[in-house]
Amino acid sequence: MPLEIYRKKRKFEETPEPRGRAHRPKKRALEFVVQKHWATTLHYDFRLEVDGVMASWAVPKGPSLNPSDKRLAVRTEDHPMEYNSFEGTIPEGHYGAGRVIIWDRGTYEPEGDLPPAKQLARGEFKFTLHGKKLRGGFVLVHTDGKRWLLIKHRDQFATNAATPSSKKSEAA
Repeated sequence: MPLEIYRKKRKFEETPEPRGRAHRPKKRALEFVVQKHWATTLHYDFRLEVDGVMASWAVPKGPSLNPSDKRLAVRTEDHPMEYNSFEGTIPEGHYGAGRVIIWDRGTYEPEGDLPPAKQLARGEFKFTLHGKKLRGGFVLVHTDGKRWLLIKHRDQFATNAATPSSKKSEAA
């Protein structure tokens, strides 16, 4: 049951989050979403479609377009595909309580010959994002336990400037 942990942490009659299911719609591009989440602490939820669910990481400082930034990404439970369009407020007293907005979304392509699940299992997952804010190559590298690093590849979309997640103009 790929969403068992996700469902155990939630009371769907009290939270607006989707119950969802693991599924893969007919042939189409793989999806990703990044959600800005004002929970106990502000962080970004980075999600990649893998085998019909959204494999998920909490990224405290948010993704960066600067290849010198190695962002901590803490692996969390898989989420249903329906979470790709979720925005709202998770009520106080519930797991993940706080406001959630979609910060970026789009499609992605895995790099190399191995499918996403096998790349994750080996601890190194390379992919190219096609979003509005995040574009180009990235890699997730497993360090230990639930800790991963999210790193931008040096490509035409890389920058040394301040990262998009540090912009103060986004509404809180």
